[in-house]
Formats: sequence, C-alpha cells, structure tokens
Amino acid sequence: MTQRIVVMGVSGCGKSSVGAALSQALGIPYRDGDDLHPAVNVARMRAGEALTDADRWPWLERVAQDLARLAPVIVGCSALRRVYRDRIRAGAGGPVLFVHLAGSREVIAARMAARSGHFMPASLLDSQFATLEPPGPDEAAITVDINQPLDRQVAEILRRLELRDR
Repeated sequence: MTQRIVVMGVSGCGKSSVGAALSQALGIPYRDGDDLHPAVNVARMRAGEALTDADRWPWLERVAQDLARLAPVIVGCSALRRVYRDRIRAGAGGPVLFVHLAGSREVIAARMAARSGHFMPASLLDSQFATLEPPGPDEAAITVDINQPLDRQVAEILRRLELRDR
C-alpha cells in the first residue's frame, strides 16, 4: 500500500518536527502543509485572524493533491475538523493515515512562545483548540501524546504503524 500520512494537530504541537523525523525514519518525503497555504491565508494568520472554513478549502485541496501526486509522502496539516479530514481523504487518491499530535493547551502555548519566525501567533491557539475535533474511532488515525521527547513520539508512531500493517 502506498503510504499517505498526515501529521495533524493544532499549531505548535510539533507537526513539522515529527513529520521531518518520521520522514527520515520511513525514508519517504515530508511536505510542510504551511507551504501550501495561499498567501492571503498566511497574511490573515500573521495579522491574528483565525481562518474560516471558506479560507481553508483551497489549502485542503492542495494538501489532498500533494497526497495524491507525491505518494508515498507525509504532509503536515492541522486537519482540525472531521470535514477537513474527509475532504483530504476524498482527494488523496488512496487511503490516508492521520497521526494526531495531542497535548494540553499549556504545553503547546509554551512551545509556541519559545519558537520564532513562524507566521502563526500564539493568540490564535484558543481558536485552534475550539475548532479541533480529534479523530474518531472510525477514522484511520493514531493519536500520540506530545508530552514526551521527539524520539519517543516517533518511536511510538513507528510501533503503531507496524502493528497496523500486521
């Protein structure tokens, strides 16, 4: 089966770090979903404006297109709501596994405060958590607690991928 993996979660949860490390471990490319945002979306977020569903649809289309075109591939994408994940699955050209990086608001806020150079301000974190619908039991998803070192997060994902493939 061609792997299509979306590393998902609220801003600041570690999608880029986990995606890059998982890419190295699996030997498949990683694509940062932030690079797929239309410029107007980046400008809105940089200005502290939360995106609407209408703002997100073109971005989600790009994520789905990359999953279809580049598979095997890992894409970092917040994919906060079930309808967003459904849209990604519909356009991905095959099965998609979502890896949900879950953590408390406090842990993620501290991470966001420590990073520099990212367009997403910490002031939008509450809107991210308000929008988040964790994957349901009927979705192809793995949830990983981010309150552990990066290497342990990746090891847990790899272990759970192996269990899924048996």
